[in-house]
Amino acid sequence: MLLNLAIIFLFIFIFFNLRNFLKFQIKQKVLKAKKLTTFNKKNLNDWMNLTKKERYNLSKQDSVNYMDRRKLLLDEIRNEYKKISKENSEENIKKK
Repeated sequence: MLLNLAIIFLFIFIFFNLRNFLKFQIKQKVLKAKKLTTFNKKNLNDWMNLTKKERYNLSKQDSVNYMDRRKLLLDEIRNEYKKISKENSEENIKKK
C-alpha cells in the first residue's frame, strides 16, 4: 500500500515537473523568435511592431550587454597597465 502511494506520488511529481519544463521551453522559443539583434533599416518595421515593453526590455538588455563588455575591457586594460608598470619598475630597480 505504501509502495503504491509512493509510486503514484512519484509519477505526479514527475508529471508536474515535466509540464513546467515544457512551458518554460515554449516561453523561451517565443522570446527568442521576437528578439531583434540590431536596429537597422531592414528590421525597422519589426522593431516598431514590438510593444513598448518589449522595446524597453530589448534596450535594457543591450545596455546590460554593453556594460558587461565595457567592464571586461576595463579589466583587461587595468591588468595590462599593472603588467607594464610592474615590468618598468623591475627594470628601474635593475638599473640602480
